[in-house]
Amino acid sequence: MDAFDYVETRPAPPPKDVSGLIWNILTVVVLLLVLLVAGVFLLIFMNPNVGLNPFPPDKAPFPLFAVNPTATNTPLISLPPTWTPAPTEEPSPTPTLKPTLTPWPSPTPFAMPEDTPTPGGMSFIVLQGSPKASPNIFHMDRGCNWSGVYGQVRDLSGRPLSGMIVHLGGMMGDKSFDGQATVTGLVSYNGETGFEFELGDEPVASTGRMWVQLVDISEKIPLSDKVYFDTFDDCDKNMIVVY
Repeated sequence: MDAFDYVETRPAPPPKDVSGLIWNILTVVVLLLVLLVAGVFLLIFMNPNVGLNPFPPDKAPFPLFAVNPTATNTPLISLPPTWTPAPTEEPSPTPTLKPTLTPWPSPTPFAMPEDTPTPGGMSFIVLQGSPKASPNIFHMDRGCNWSGVYGQVRDLSGRPLSGMIVHLGGMMGDKSFDGQATVTGLVSYNGETGFEFELGDEPVASTGRMWVQLVDISEKIPLSDKVYFDTFDDCDKNMIVVY
């Protein structure tokens, strides 16, 4: 027999599927990005003031009627547990002085009525010199055929606040204004919003009988004391300004 050299040949291996590997890598990258975005949204939801939030909430303002600061408790200094005080003589009881009323300063020449209580514990107070009388500068077309009250509620930075409920009450002549209300921000003059009540089509004089007051959204809880004001039968004083 003839001798033949036998060389074993193996079939070439099939080409690897590279596209499947690329899709797997892209899937992992997309999942990581989704988890990262979800984590950022969760962080912003839990703490809106975090530096990652492109639209952080505004700082809470507060007021024209200006905000009355709230007192804070001062922690007491505690002595070391091993300190033992030396016995001292008990002081003899001394009479406690009764507190005296401090009169609320009245702006000149527009005095607050004598029975108006001194503001205490309210969130908003009027500024010194308010209320005051002014000519009708916002309704020039009506001139002296208009009388009313205009005012603003401001935060501690001096910016007007909108959405605050203002009540009007009292008597002017034989006309009662009890039960009237409006909201700050409904009128705007010179680019600043405020509130306004029209009292009539002519100026009428009254002394300490008319008032305005801020109330909460339920219109039951006062946010300021009643601010009393005078009205005048004078065309140069037919608009009362409260700030």
